[in-house]
Amino acid sequence: MMTYSTNNITTHPQESYLRLFFRFLRFGLLAWGGPVAQIAMIRQELVEEERWISREGFNRVLAVYQAIPGPEGHALCVYFGMLARGRIGGFLAGFAFMLPGFVLMLALSWCYASFGMVSPIFTAVLYGCQPAVAALIARAVQRIGQHALTNRWLWMIAVAAGAANMLGANFLVTLIFAGMSYIIAKRQKTLFVIMWSALLAVLALSLRNLLDSEISTVIVSPGTLTHSAPSLFSLFIYGLRSGLLTFGGAYTVIPFLQHDAVVVGGWMTNAQFMDGLALSGVLPAPLIIFATFIGYLGGGPLGALNITFGIFLPAFAFTLVGYKYLETLVNNKALQTFLDGVTAGVVGIIATTVFGLLRTAITGLPALGIFVAAGFMLYWWKAKVAVAIVMVCAGALGLLLFR
Repeated sequence: MMTYSTNNITTHPQESYLRLFFRFLRFGLLAWGGPVAQIAMIRQELVEEERWISREGFNRVLAVYQAIPGPEGHALCVYFGMLARGRIGGFLAGFAFMLPGFVLMLALSWCYASFGMVSPIFTAVLYGCQPAVAALIARAVQRIGQHALTNRWLWMIAVAAGAANMLGANFLVTLIFAGMSYIIAKRQKTLFVIMWSALLAVLALSLRNLLDSEISTVIVSPGTLTHSAPSLFSLFIYGLRSGLLTFGGAYTVIPFLQHDAVVVGGWMTNAQFMDGLALSGVLPAPLIIFATFIGYLGGGPLGALNITFGIFLPAFAFTLVGYKYLETLVNNKALQTFLDGVTAGVVGIIATTVFGLLRTAITGLPALGIFVAAGFMLYWWKAKVAVAIVMVCAGALGLLLFR
C-alpha cells in the first residue's frame, strides 16, 4: 500500500479501496451548504474524530489548497484519499465526492433541456430562483472581497480589473496584470504603482483584440464564435481553463464560464446561465458542478462530461502529481504576492459580472423582493443548509408569484 507521508500524521488510516470510495461517496451525498460546510464536515470526521492528521497539519494543507486553483473541498478529498491509499485512493476519493452532484446535475440538465422551456411550473420555479441566485453571488462577492482585499493596493487592483472587464478586456490579460501590479505594489509603494494600477484597464483592453483572435484560433472552435454549438474539445478547454482560474472558491469561476458560454459562445442566455446556478445551489455538490449544466446545453451528455472533466482536472492533478512540490511552490513569497493580486482581480471581475446577472434576474418588484429577502437570509443565517433552503423557498415563491 502506498501512503502519502507527512510529519503531521497522528494515525495512519487503514482503508480498503471499496471502503474509501463509499466513505467519500457519503461525503458527496451530504455536501450541502457550500465549501465552508463541506470542509467542516471533512475536518470533523477525519481530523477531529479519526485523527488522520493533526489540526496544525490540516490547517497547512487547507492553506495550500486555498492558494491554488480548484474547489478546495474536493481537493481535500483527493488529498485524504491519497493519504490513505496513494494515487489510486486519491482518485477514488475525489471521484466519489463529485459523483452524486454530477449525476443529479446531469439528470436536472436533461429535464431542463427537455421540459424546462415548455413547463410553466418549472419555468415559474426558476424565475423565483434567479433573484435568489443573484443574492447568493452578491453575498459571495462580499465574503471573498472581505478576505481578499486587505489593503488599498488590492482594492485599487480590484477596481481596475472591474473597469477592464466592463470595457470588454480579455480576462486572462487582466489577471496577469493584476498579479504583476501587486508585486510592484509590495516592492515599490510609489506613484508609479498608482499609475500602473490605473493603466491596468487600458493595457488589458489594448491587447484584447490580439489575444482574443489568437486564443479563439487555438482553443475555441469557429462554430462557437458564430453562436453555434461548441465542439466537445472546446467544452473541455473551457472547463480546464476555468478550473485553472478558480481562485478563492467556486464563485470565482462564474465570470469565466459566463464569458465563454454567453458572451463569446452564445449557446445559452444569461437567464439560462442563472438557471444552472440555481439548480446547483440545491444539490449536495460543490457549486462548480453547474459547469455540467453549461456543458449539457452546449453539447448534450458528452458535452456535460467533457466540461466537467476539464474543470475538475486541476483539483485532481495538483494533488496526484505532487502535493509536496506544490507546498514548496506556494510558500514562495513572490508567487503568494502574485496570487493575491490575481485574487483581487478576480473579485473585481466577479463584481462587474454580477451587474449583468442582476439585470437578468430582477425583472420586477416581486423579483426584487425575493432578491432582498434571500440576501437578508444568506447574510444572517449561517446554517449548513441555508443555501439549499433559501433556493427551495425562492422556487416556491416563484411558483406562487410568476405562474
